[in-house]
Amino acid sequence: MKTPKRDTTFRQIAHRFCRRTFLRVGALAGLNLSLPQLLAAKASGISSRADSCIVIFLNGGPSHLDMWDMKPDAPSEIRSPFGSIPTSVPGVQFCEYLPQLAKQMHHCTLVRSMNHSVNNSHAAAVYAALTGHDRGELGGGAMPGDHPNLGSVLSKLLPAVPSAFPYVALPYKTQEGAGGPLQPGFLGGIIGANHDPFWVVDDANAAGFRVRNLALPAEVSVSRMAGRRDLLENLGRSFELKQSRVSLMYDVMSGNQRRAFDMLTSEAAQRAFQIESEPARVRDSYGRNIYGQSVLLARRLIEAGTRVVTMSWAPDANATWDTHGDNFNKLKNTLLPQFDAAASSLLAELAERGMLERTLVAVLGDFGRTPRINANAGRDHWNACYSILLAGGGLKSGLVYGASDRTGSVPAESPVSPGDIIATLYHLLGVDPRMNIYDVLDRPHPLVPTGRVMEELIS
Repeated sequence: MKTPKRDTTFRQIAHRFCRRTFLRVGALAGLNLSLPQLLAAKASGISSRADSCIVIFLNGGPSHLDMWDMKPDAPSEIRSPFGSIPTSVPGVQFCEYLPQLAKQMHHCTLVRSMNHSVNNSHAAAVYAALTGHDRGELGGGAMPGDHPNLGSVLSKLLPAVPSAFPYVALPYKTQEGAGGPLQPGFLGGIIGANHDPFWVVDDANAAGFRVRNLALPAEVSVSRMAGRRDLLENLGRSFELKQSRVSLMYDVMSGNQRRAFDMLTSEAAQRAFQIESEPARVRDSYGRNIYGQSVLLARRLIEAGTRVVTMSWAPDANATWDTHGDNFNKLKNTLLPQFDAAASSLLAELAERGMLERTLVAVLGDFGRTPRINANAGRDHWNACYSILLAGGGLKSGLVYGASDRTGSVPAESPVSPGDIIATLYHLLGVDPRMNIYDVLDRPHPLVPTGRVMEELIS
């Protein structure tokens, strides 16, 4: 079958739009969007409730039974040894080691009835959680044929301001096991590497933190860099690379290079990463560790105009929240205190700065943990029921949605899939989750094929 002709001449379609609409989508011209893609984005007709999204991904599978779905009346082989404390929402309790986050529950929506089909493969569960595509136990590392991350889609359809990266991922390129491949679900996949995240894999808690990819060499001035950019663009215009694999590779290369030039010469972009300018008390509140400072950096990036920041809480799938052994000591001594400080500070600051109304915060995980405690004082993977926490961006405040049964084993009411959550996030961000997204060869793919927009969660 003949490949449809790519229409990348933006002027040819300008007359179809009123001036205001044209200005809104004008920034898409440089991203090589075809006419069907532009019309699909325009036809969605959704008014956004949020401008940006921060995803805190608790990579490995956080234990819902030891965090925010406590079962104090369950049998001893299931019941957490941790105590429960009240939150700022009457009748809702959290684990005693989440005291600061408990004070922010009135800003949040807690979903206690999550479930999907993946119980063994971290990679497949991460992919489902981040893209909304549940493909069962099909694991393995990231592949070009994967569906794109929400951040990648927004970088294509709703680009950020010119001085900001549209989509940033940090602080690790999380591997599927130590030394394994990059987990799927973080990249642009079928829509191309041009929409992969800008990776920040330097420790924001380290003294002298700097993003190496954003630092000009000492011998290269800003003016010299601008000259190199002009030269590259002039060379690019001299080539007639159309309708070929070489053309697609050039599109990706030149797009990434243009963005890199813009960031290297942008004071606004540089300032977003200058976390040392934050007051010490603010940095301390987030926690002086790589994860806390990465969450703080996420807030700074959103303020600078980035659309989506994904923070993956593990260097590899088994390193942190995958608590098959010694679950309770790991949670009590490290994981929960660090998470409590970072998440609560983020919500409090966004609210204080008037940003929470237009910023989505999604605390997700690949799955939960088994109700029954194993022989190693741990809990194993459990996909049949788990919890997530959402806030801001048009979501209801102080809501608990769904419920698990008396042992936290299965949803007792209102089951929710990752596809439902991703579809709802897209909707709030002004993108119709039912639309097609077009790959690098202009072939259509459903954005979220099985999820539904959960109006029950929207204010």
